Amino acid sequence: MPAQGRLLQRGSQEQNLSVSIKSNEHSEQMVFQETEFFKAKSKERYKIEAKNSELKHGHGYDIATSSGLLGMQLQGAMAIFAVNLKRILKIAD
Repeated sequence: MPAQGRLLQRGSQEQNLSVSIKSNEHSEQMVFQETEFFKAKSKERYKIEAKNSELKHGHGYDIATSSGLLGMQLQGAMAIFAVNLKRILKIAD
C-alpha cells in the first residue's frame, strides 16, 4: 500500500510524492515472477484460460444451480463431461 505525502517547492507549486511499501509476500512474488519456471508456465496459461472460459460461459459453470457441495460437484462434473464429449465428437469428425 503506497504511502503518500506532499513536497512543497518554490513559487507555491506542489508536487505529490508516492512511496510504495512492499510486504515480504509481495517481494517474494516479484522474485518468483522473474524465474524461468514462472515465465514458461505463464506462456501456457492462455490455453487453460480459454478452456475455463468455455466452461463458464458456454456450459453454466459460472453460477451454481443447486445448493450444497454435492450439487456443485455434480454440476461441475456434468459441465466438464459435456465439454469433453464435444471435443471428442469434434476430433472424431
